[in-house]
Amino acid sequence: MRLTVKTLFPALALGGTLLVTANPNSQEPPIITPGNQPGEPPSDAIVLFDGKDFSKWESIKGGPIKWEVTNGAMTVNRTGNIRTKETFGDVQLHIEWATPRKIEGEGQGRGNSGVYLQGRYEIQVLDSYNNKTYPNGQAGAFYGNNPPLVNASKKPGEWQTYDIIFIAPKLTKDGTDVIPGSFTVFHNGVLIQNHIPISGKKTTAAAFSGAAAKGPLVLQDHSNPVRYRNIWIRPL
Repeated sequence: MRLTVKTLFPALALGGTLLVTANPNSQEPPIITPGNQPGEPPSDAIVLFDGKDFSKWESIKGGPIKWEVTNGAMTVNRTGNIRTKETFGDVQLHIEWATPRKIEGEGQGRGNSGVYLQGRYEIQVLDSYNNKTYPNGQAGAFYGNNPPLVNASKKPGEWQTYDIIFIAPKLTKDGTDVIPGSFTVFHNGVLIQNHIPISGKKTTAAAFSGAAAKGPLVLQDHSNPVRYRNIWIRPL
C-alpha cells in the first residue's frame, strides 16, 4: 500500500484538524525566571563569576588563583590556568570575553585564550578580527577539530559572548565504547557550531580517549591579557 497524506492523516486531507493525544507520562516542566536583559542569568543558573571574586574558582593546580579582578572583569596575567571548583556534565554556558584593545602579535599570538568544557574540549578564544590563522584555531573553533561556520568577531577590546550547549561524550553501559557528545555554539548571537560531534578525545596536549562523567570549566592562560566577565552555567 502506498502511504499518502490522505491515508496517514485523513482529517488533514479533508481540511480538518489533526488531533494529538497528550502523553499521560509526561511531566510538568519546572518554572524558572529568565533574565530581563540579554546575557542575564536565569533563576536556575549557577553564577560562576559576577565580577566580584573568585570564590567558585581555583588554580589549575589547586589553591587560590592570582588573576586580577577590576571593573567587574577578571584578567589573565600569566599566573596559570584556572578552573571551577564544581564539576559539570551536560551544560548550557554563557561567558563574555574581550581581547586586548592594543593589538600585539598576529595569528595565535594575538588575544589567545580558551574555554575548556570538562577541562578537555576547547572552544577557542582569539582576536580573529582581521587576523588570519588556521581555520580550526580561530575564535569560536572547536579547537583542532572544527572551524566556526562564520567569523563573527568584534573589534579588539570589545566585549563578546559565547553561548554554548555542551553535551558530554558518554561511555556505553558496558564501558567498551564512547557515545559522541556535541557542541552547539553561538558567538555574539550568531550560530557558529551546529551540533558538532565530540568523539571523546581530549583537545589538550596529553593524548586521551574515553569519556568523563563530569569535569571543571577551565579558562586558559595563554600569556595574553584576555578579560572575562558574566559567567554562568546551567546543568542540563
